Amino acid sequence: MGDMPGMPGMGHDLPPLTLGRALALDPSADWPFVVGCALMLGLYLAGVVRLRRRGDSWPLGRTVAWVLGTLTVAVVTCTRLDAYGMQLLSAHMLQHMVLSMLSPIILLLGAPITLALRALPAAKGPFSPRDLLVSLLHSRYVKVVSHPAFTIPLFIASLYGLYFTPLFDFLMRSQAGHTLMMVHFLGVGLLFFWPIMGVDPGPHRPGHLMRMLELFIGMPFHAFFGVAVMMASGLMVTSYAHPMASLHVDPLTDQHLAGGLAWAFSEIPTFIVLIALTFQWAKSEERVSRRKDRTADRDGDAELNAYNAYLASLERRSA
Repeated sequence: MGDMPGMPGMGHDLPPLTLGRALALDPSADWPFVVGCALMLGLYLAGVVRLRRRGDSWPLGRTVAWVLGTLTVAVVTCTRLDAYGMQLLSAHMLQHMVLSMLSPIILLLGAPITLALRALPAAKGPFSPRDLLVSLLHSRYVKVVSHPAFTIPLFIASLYGLYFTPLFDFLMRSQAGHTLMMVHFLGVGLLFFWPIMGVDPGPHRPGHLMRMLELFIGMPFHAFFGVAVMMASGLMVTSYAHPMASLHVDPLTDQHLAGGLAWAFSEIPTFIVLIALTFQWAKSEERVSRRKDRTADRDGDAELNAYNAYLASLERRSA
């Protein structure tokens, strides 16, 4: 892919990729993501402040999760890594994996929908922001796009249908196409992990075992994709066939590195999600146990009061 002026990392030479260079701020950053990350952070914190001023509490851990999740999005889209992502498949794959496998999990732990439902004003009338959000959550469209029968095939197709077809090279012709892919990766990840995490309300709230099953259905396909890329003897896409000479990178070696990243990232979300589901399951069992104890206490008191009343009635009769 020849140098094209006006595209990040393509109008000028890039030095070999290192961690420090990748995380450096880029003046030609992907501005849709710069604005998007600023809005994500600002709106969430505004909701937390609104709750606090109203006297309501909001868990600090959820706020920290949202900030960290937004930071992961910004790191792979608003730094020099985005420029390298136009020249190196490994850099692009790192962006893909973070946006689809890591950022969604951390963002969903922040419970943004729950925060919005609590912070948005419930104004009178059918078009209040809160009522509109509730209507959207209960709409047929959201029920379809959040159902595992839709999210799992979409999650898998985002790998095989993109990289193993001419669609990838078509999108990589422009920075806009690359940005569209980044948005798609983040959206697909959020849809896939939303019902699995089970932190926010939604049309589908399967049990913990079913959520683990949904997770394990998607991950093997992801791992196999990484292995297929690592084992490929030829270039999978033509967009990265001719990286800049200043990068000193062999395209096929870089492609194998990209496959290794895809394979490794299939383990990361599994580990994080299983830990989160274990804690949720333990808390759920604890709530059920407390509820049963309260019911038993009420029933025990009722039986004791009935027995005392019975004894009192016997005493009155004998008198």
